Amino acid sequence: MTQAGQWGYVTATAGATVTATLVPATASGVRLGDMVRIATGISLCFGLVGRLWWEGADPERPEVGRRLAEVVLLGETLDLDRPQDFSFQRGVSVSPSLGSPVHGATSRDLALIYAKPSAPSVAVGSLHQDPGIEARVLVDELLGKHFAILGTTGSGKSCAVAVVLGAVLARCRHGHIVLLDPHDEYAAAFGDMALPVPPDDLHLPYWLLDFEEMTHVLCSSGQPYREVEANILKEAVLAAKHEFIATSGGQDYNLTIDTPAPFRLLRVVEILKTGMGRLDKPESSIPYLRLLARIDSLRKDRRFGFMFGGLGVEDCMAEVMARLLRLPPGGKPLTVISLAGVPSEIVDVVVSVLCRLVFDFALWTRRGQGAPVLLVCEEAHRYVPRDRTLGFEPTRKAVARIAKEGRKYGVSLGLVTQRPSEISESILSQMNTLFSMRMSNEADQRFVTMAMPENAAGLLSVLPSLRAREAVVVGEGVSVPMRFAFATLADGARPKSDTAKFSTAWGQEAAGDDFVPETINRWRRQIR
Repeated sequence: MTQAGQWGYVTATAGATVTATLVPATASGVRLGDMVRIATGISLCFGLVGRLWWEGADPERPEVGRRLAEVVLLGETLDLDRPQDFSFQRGVSVSPSLGSPVHGATSRDLALIYAKPSAPSVAVGSLHQDPGIEARVLVDELLGKHFAILGTTGSGKSCAVAVVLGAVLARCRHGHIVLLDPHDEYAAAFGDMALPVPPDDLHLPYWLLDFEEMTHVLCSSGQPYREVEANILKEAVLAAKHEFIATSGGQDYNLTIDTPAPFRLLRVVEILKTGMGRLDKPESSIPYLRLLARIDSLRKDRRFGFMFGGLGVEDCMAEVMARLLRLPPGGKPLTVISLAGVPSEIVDVVVSVLCRLVFDFALWTRRGQGAPVLLVCEEAHRYVPRDRTLGFEPTRKAVARIAKEGRKYGVSLGLVTQRPSEISESILSQMNTLFSMRMSNEADQRFVTMAMPENAAGLLSVLPSLRAREAVVVGEGVSVPMRFAFATLADGARPKSDTAKFSTAWGQEAAGDDFVPETINRWRRQIR
């Protein structure tokens, strides 16, 4: 006999998974992702329906066969003496026995399971099973142990980023967040909380590059030219650094080629020309000529003005870092660095420099005196691809270093990507909270399933059918894995989408006669 309101009874158990045979009268109302409760006699277990099937089904004879549900156990309560006000804890100490009744969780159960945690938390949306219950994430666990937001294009990924960061900053007004924005989407989404830094306002002096980054920018791409030019460049740059420190009255300390110390690029040019003048054979001057030509072209190219512009050289590293990391925040705890106008051939270097500077600043800060920093990297698969032959190796190393060691020094990492299967598996595995939005690609689904920090196969089975703004979140940043809908953003708080509306644009007369010449003029003058 089944009890009133009973969905079924346990017919198999295997670790944290329970198989239940459903009662025909209630089976049609059971859905994937539903929460169930199972009494064990000394505890009350809760789990999510992860799979449904009909064994031996006969459409013409509904009474034939068994309707089965696979339930993934999430946690339990031992407070059987106060069933209306229990405390939920993750993990199951006592597994349900065969024949145990399976009931659907009530709204009161859900409210207690997904109750506001005692630890600092923020609301980012509403629960799928009950929109009246807030979906909350734990601030310290979310940021302290890294997170990733994954989802295909059009799933609401950018809005999800804005919701999460906006909720965190609303609670922590003196935060320090650096957001790398490759499509110039986010500056308008955060209003007065953000400091937008477009390329023409970005100041990243060339002397902040380490030698590997400098080689990528200044030397030829192929071997053996690059190696020869790199050796010549190394000697010239190191000499220029020593001279600058000597003439400015600074202390040399243990200066190396990678030390972020100022030097004059014009002095490097002079050293190269002097070295070339000492050569006996004209063909030996080719590496010098290549370096001189590259330096000259970069100094004249407006697109590289943020790095090579200006004739004067001064030690402005403190100002650069204070602005980048928002120290102090000054009411704008978020730096949005637009990479949309950065030349494609150097964007990987810029990302590498920014990631490395964020980590190294935290590394060399006196213990206990630093301000934790969150680095959010959009289009992460571009910078840390799974295929090591792709991408820029210094960028990969900089991001990987934050993923592996950032927690020790107060540097958190947030990765955002629409192609999780193309991102480095070792780096994604360091993200201890995963927000998974709609994914239709099977390779992406499999990859996310393998990367999940706990058994969440049942929740992940709904990834292809999630609506826009919906997500499944698991990991350290939430008390319980959940499916939820992100909060709706006001029009002025949404990231700017550049998707062309063809029906509107093609429904009206084309641009005037001056449109093409004006665009070409902007192109040539490098004005966006």
